[in-house]
Amino acid sequence: MNLDYETLRIIWWAFIVVLMIGFALTDGFDLGIGILLPFVGKTDMQRRVMINSIGPTWDGNQVWLVTAVGALFAAWPLVYAAAFSGFYTAILLILFALFFRPLGFDYRAKIDNPRWRNLWDWGLFAAGAVPVLLFGVAFGNLLLGVPFHFDSALRSYYTGTFWALFNPFALLAGGISLALMLMHGGVFLQLKTDGLIAARSKKVIMTATLLLLCLFGLAGLWVAYGVDGYRLVSIPALDAPPNPLFKIVEKAPGAWMDNYTAYPSFWMVPAGVFASGAVTLAMSTINKPGIAFIFSGITVAAVIATACFSMFPFIMPSSTNLNSSLTVWDASSSHTTLTIMFWFTIVFLPIVMMYTSWVYRVLRGKVTAEDVQRNKSAY
Repeated sequence: MNLDYETLRIIWWAFIVVLMIGFALTDGFDLGIGILLPFVGKTDMQRRVMINSIGPTWDGNQVWLVTAVGALFAAWPLVYAAAFSGFYTAILLILFALFFRPLGFDYRAKIDNPRWRNLWDWGLFAAGAVPVLLFGVAFGNLLLGVPFHFDSALRSYYTGTFWALFNPFALLAGGISLALMLMHGGVFLQLKTDGLIAARSKKVIMTATLLLLCLFGLAGLWVAYGVDGYRLVSIPALDAPPNPLFKIVEKAPGAWMDNYTAYPSFWMVPAGVFASGAVTLAMSTINKPGIAFIFSGITVAAVIATACFSMFPFIMPSSTNLNSSLTVWDASSSHTTLTIMFWFTIVFLPIVMMYTSWVYRVLRGKVTAEDVQRNKSAY
């Protein structure tokens, strides 16, 4: 099967979206539990139970992030270059926070001292909250447009500042990200624990889910009526070599709603956030955490997909030079590169997904204080 260039570009857009969703589904509840650690766990043993609920899998879950970044570099090199230079400080903060997690998990248990362990607990809170907030802020800034441009030699120049990233709309997106991961982490805790931890998790799920749906609805109205979106006016031939400067882009109020107007079926995705969020809350309330976790995952996927569907075909719009905006059509690698990567992905992505499913099946069941005390290798 020989896929044409246009089709491969769309396929790789879908692959990157799947990898982002995979990271949010798996490492998302790890990060959420880290944020909840100082609040849901009131005693040292309760916090150990929370940590050990994700202990066997948290490091493997981060592979999704590594894979997504690697795929971004290979499939969309211009996006990788512009994003990692423009968001340099924010990305460093995310990396430092993620580096702190293995230290926190491992060193927390080294000394049986309340002050020592409490310090690491707050460190794990920061290691969860910082990446979750900044990932949301990054998505918010993508919808607003990023202040970068290319010169005639396709050298990228970023003209913004780190603090400018924290504008009101981006902070709203960061709030959605935090509420989403708190809901997802809370549901996983309810699934994997019992007693007081599970009971407190139910309260977290209720608050986080209601907050998520309110913030998501507010963001939707803001995007529709208060944010200038981006629209392609003209593009070169789709089989031409990628060059972001060979197109014309305009900025217009409500332009991010164009795809929903052209394809009304897309409305099922944002509607799915409210529907699956409501089911998540209902199933958690009646103590069906397994079903709640499935619908929590659907909610996570629908939130990310909503942003991606709204922006398509844009990947990284430019607020300072509209024609420098990066899209699916002009930011990709060559036809040959995308083809080779496609066949590798077709073979190995299902293997990774099956292995991940098998691991969680083997490790199913609740984690209790007795399990932690009995297992000498527990955190």
